[in-house]
Amino acid sequence: MERLKSIGVIPINKDILYSLYNDLKRPDEKVPELERKGLIIRVKRDLYVVSPKVHNQEISSELVANHLYGPSYISLESALSYYGLIPERVYTTYSVCAKLRKQYQTPLGRFEYIKMPERYFPIGICQQIIDNSYSFLIATPEKALCDKIIASKNLKIQSVTAMRTYLEENLRFDMSALISFDVNIIRQCLEFGRKKMELTQLLKLLQDGR
Repeated sequence: MERLKSIGVIPINKDILYSLYNDLKRPDEKVPELERKGLIIRVKRDLYVVSPKVHNQEISSELVANHLYGPSYISLESALSYYGLIPERVYTTYSVCAKLRKQYQTPLGRFEYIKMPERYFPIGICQQIIDNSYSFLIATPEKALCDKIIASKNLKIQSVTAMRTYLEENLRFDMSALISFDVNIIRQCLEFGRKKMELTQLLKLLQDGR
């Protein structure tokens, strides 16, 4: 138990698990045993997390998402909810990736990855450090909102008023947070992303509100 406890919440592969039990004659046989006992959880092939009953910590779905498929970062509703910008609890962990779109159904929940253009992808990504023990990549609030707008199918917003309505009624967005938004991130998203009409209205809304 102590060997596994030292891993904490960090997702690991079989090689790391083998190294924990390299004093055994067959460390490869230890992995299925640990899984059967519920001491480790297999997220996908060759990716595991240590069970909370070992380390008494909550598993970070954001951290798992980063490791499950990458390069990627937490975004859309998951990031907006994380920052407290929308009231709804999000049951799917949404990320943006630079490769093909992916979905995973795991024992830890559902993970979905939305592909964005290569030049747009690196804008507005930050590292969130938790308790000085682990970190994950997540969109800034500005980028998460732009990602949500771009990823929403059949969304057509052609005025500032329509954008305000979308934020207030569709997303139930915390409008008071807009005053602290970095317009430079919105401008970069507008330059390299899709939905230019919609992002233009978002930029105008931010500028008009200041």
